Amino acid sequence: MHLTKKVYELYAYALNYPDEKVREKITELHICLDKNYPDASGMMNEFFEFAKETSIWKWEEIYTRTFDVQAISTLDAGYVLFGDDYKRGELLANLNREHIKYENNFSTELADHLPNLLLLLSKHDDDDFKNDLVGLIIKPALKKIIDEFETVNIEKKNKVYQKHHKTIIQQEKKYGTVYQSILKSLLMILDINYKDDNKNFLNEKSFNSEFAKEMELPE
Repeated sequence: MHLTKKVYELYAYALNYPDEKVREKITELHICLDKNYPDASGMMNEFFEFAKETSIWKWEEIYTRTFDVQAISTLDAGYVLFGDDYKRGELLANLNREHIKYENNFSTELADHLPNLLLLLSKHDDDDFKNDLVGLIIKPALKKIIDEFETVNIEKKNKVYQKHHKTIIQQEKKYGTVYQSILKSLLMILDINYKDDNKNFLNEKSFNSEFAKEMELPE
């Protein structure tokens, strides 16, 4: 497999719900990044340490606190960008077609779940589509997800939870925001491999240009 495709596949596994297979894939990702993207690897030192020493049950708790229950953020890129707007429905429909075309099978998560998008990116052979997917969906969503890890944003969420639910799931002091490092590392890799200039494919009359037009973000 081509290096960049392999890297995105490994990031996809690393961002999945934790189990021992995920731990093995993170070790593989560490080796791959050390060899090919040392700056991105260095950015993930805390995450690599975390993945080595943390028990699965504790890891599950941290993952859930980060992405599922009273979460810092979500990995559903379409929801991050569009919320419940109709554009997310259009995005999911378009993505489902591409997932089926490339036999990108996933379990209970939706088509815009970041690990599913990264697996699709690792399998897809249409450069225009991949540019659309990264430039209009993955990178903008990733930047918003990373922003949610800022202390001020976490504090705001906690105030809302306490007001409406009278309880807050206690955040781990040592590794409570550990996933921020892998997300920043992924964004660095995407910035290296995909530039922000979308002009070339936005003007083409094809499925890709229509996809880009429909998914164009508001100012």
